Amino acid sequence: MKVSDMFITTVRAGPAEAEIPSHILLLRAGFIKKLVSGIYGFLPLGNRTLKKIETIVREEMDGAGAQEILMSALQPAELWQESGRWGVYGPEMWRIKDRNQREFCLGPTHEEIFTDIVRQAVSSYRQLPLNLYQIQTKYRDEARPRFGLMRSREFIMKDAYSFDRDEAGLDISYKKMYDAYTRVFTRCGLDFRPVEADSGAIGGNNSHEFTALSEFGESNIVYCSECDFAATDERAEFKDEVQSPEEAMELEKVLTPGTKTIESVCAYLKADIKHSIKAILLQVAEEEGDGLSFVLALIRGDRQLNMTKLINALDVPEYLVTMADEEKMSAVTGCVGGFTGPIGIHDCKVIMDSELKGTVNMVCGANEKDHHYTGVCEGRDFKADKVVDLKLLREGDPCPHCGRPVKTARGIEVGQVFKLGTKYSEPMNCVYRDENQVDHPMVMGCYGIGVTRTMAAVVEQHHDDNGIIWPMSIAPYHVDIVIVKAGDPEQTALAEELEKKLEAAGVEVLLDDRDERPGVKFKDADLIGIPIRITVGKKAAEGIVEYKLRRGGDMEELPAAEAAARAIALVNAERRG
Repeated sequence: MKVSDMFITTVRAGPAEAEIPSHILLLRAGFIKKLVSGIYGFLPLGNRTLKKIETIVREEMDGAGAQEILMSALQPAELWQESGRWGVYGPEMWRIKDRNQREFCLGPTHEEIFTDIVRQAVSSYRQLPLNLYQIQTKYRDEARPRFGLMRSREFIMKDAYSFDRDEAGLDISYKKMYDAYTRVFTRCGLDFRPVEADSGAIGGNNSHEFTALSEFGESNIVYCSECDFAATDERAEFKDEVQSPEEAMELEKVLTPGTKTIESVCAYLKADIKHSIKAILLQVAEEEGDGLSFVLALIRGDRQLNMTKLINALDVPEYLVTMADEEKMSAVTGCVGGFTGPIGIHDCKVIMDSELKGTVNMVCGANEKDHHYTGVCEGRDFKADKVVDLKLLREGDPCPHCGRPVKTARGIEVGQVFKLGTKYSEPMNCVYRDENQVDHPMVMGCYGIGVTRTMAAVVEQHHDDNGIIWPMSIAPYHVDIVIVKAGDPEQTALAEELEKKLEAAGVEVLLDDRDERPGVKFKDADLIGIPIRITVGKKAAEGIVEYKLRRGGDMEELPAAEAAARAIALVNAERRG
């Protein structure tokens, strides 16, 4: 393909709002075009790479036995109401009404739709297992769309849904998808790690997130280098520290002027921070109406609250939970900002971290300005309504499996697999009849890949100061042939001869024949990131060209035939990833 005939729009500087490499480079290289905040179109180069990622996904999904369909992005509210999820997504869901005031949403995901399809068409155990997937545009009205394709309001996703007779069947389907995802991301050239993850609004009882490692990722993962433990920090379990036995002291209220933080009160009282109780004030809004209920979360003073674990313990949609308005909460519960504790608190739900169970001689707020309690004993002086693990696992904390210190990394969530069980099949009556003519709910799994996000993740991992460095498997073109002097008959003839030879071997070629300075062409070639560059210049009459790999290495002068042979061999070796 001649560049002079193409719609390519490279620019030298990225827009001011672009903060991370993938956002900057995809815009600068002319792969994407911003329409409005969080919504992007794909230009010719970007669309070619996008289609190659989709091809890899299709090949691996089809190879794992899944069947592709395509459903509407427009979904009737009744199906979401039937599953009980219409209110769960909250403001992230794009809700619309037709001219007859019937409610719809622009699908953020498709569990209800696929469940509805299968319940209408499948009735016998003989028709199971079944796995259906689609590659389709999804919509989520992000409060803060940012980082280009990383967190956008419209994105392309592959979502699949498996239907089995029982948990044993689901285990097999889940493993097939897990393995297929491993192959997809490997072929796309990603350095990734599957980790245990929270199921969030999708639900279910088990999930793994596929995380592409990147300093700009929004996922935090914790892992152990001594065993196989790895999880998102939202999901990571925390092994409670065993308390040393102590004789309980008497409860005493003490003056602690100006000590609103755990650190300051412990310093004032010369107390170990591990013997303090941190109180976090939260409020839960009603799904409908203006009502509020209040929550007091308690963790050890040296720990951090894991909000995902707390929200799961509350069993309410995430968007309904916020930090409390201290004045409103104080009027109802008696709490005092900076001096709140569980003793004497009322009209609020108290959720305590499991590590505080049975603790003695602790320090906590006295719900009175400038006062704290010492000698606080759980069970004697206060009790919680619920006791669960609320702790955030941080770097250096003991691994919950082997006890060695864990490490942390940042990453980009590019895919996630879920064991749904009967979360959707039971409320939506998606059942099959067994050999004895007895009905059972189908056991489901769901599996998502962020196709556009995968594209951004690859750029995050494969770039340098000059531009993108595409892996061969998803590069928009394999070889970039640059004619140094446009219109020179010998250079043009050799370049076109190379183009024909490469294309005859199945190699995708970009022929830069523009009437531009060589420096401009070379800068564009590096920015766009085509894996192989062949430069046809002043030695064209001798049949000599320059051969260079975008990922590094020295430029070599080679006979044109040898350059073509090398390119063909490399493309054939790497194009499948």
